[in-house]
Amino acid sequence: MSAREAMLGRIRRSLGVSGADVERRAAVADRLMRAPRGVVPARAQLPADEKLALFVQMARAASAEVEMIDAADIASTIAHYLAERQLPAALKTGSDPRLARIDWSQSALDVRSGEASADDMATLSHGEVGVAETGSLLLVSGAENPTLLNFLPLAHIVLLNERDIVGDAETALERLQAMFGKGRMPRLVNFITGPSRSGDIEQTMYLGAHGPRYLLVLVVRP
Repeated sequence: MSAREAMLGRIRRSLGVSGADVERRAAVADRLMRAPRGVVPARAQLPADEKLALFVQMARAASAEVEMIDAADIASTIAHYLAERQLPAALKTGSDPRLARIDWSQSALDVRSGEASADDMATLSHGEVGVAETGSLLLVSGAENPTLLNFLPLAHIVLLNERDIVGDAETALERLQAMFGKGRMPRLVNFITGPSRSGDIEQTMYLGAHGPRYLLVLVVRP
């Protein structure tokens, strides 16, 4: 018997239960399925238009750039953004089907799919949820949106549907659970708030220290 098994055995004996107690197992499973919510701040419990405004305000406060666009303008907006920063007209994306629907033909962008490498200057991901109270983005790992796209480039561009902006982190996580199912969350969920930053001992802030220097959030209207 291992030390772990011995310890659990002592706990069960002290409680007068066994590991095969069906009712107790059912009670635990029910609790996990119907876990109560924690305290959620009232600050972001707003109508949809005010929630959107708060998201934009908080994302910009965290040094992200935010633009409201129509789906038809995605390619031209990205091309203009890269040109303004004198970055190559090249973009690495994952295999997300939502990105595959974008018409790149009217732009001069060289768009390729795959994992990011150190040579990629700009990448494009699709965010699952936006959090208004902090201006954060939730991105999940997987072949459709490889995690390295979020961290290796100089400029990271994220598409986010306007309808996917929620008030608080608790609601955002509930949204992900509803999408993937209880117990089937992706291996990694990234909360991204603004571009990468770091402060030195004199509290001078540097952008792009450990990841993208630029973060552009394109909020796509319905």
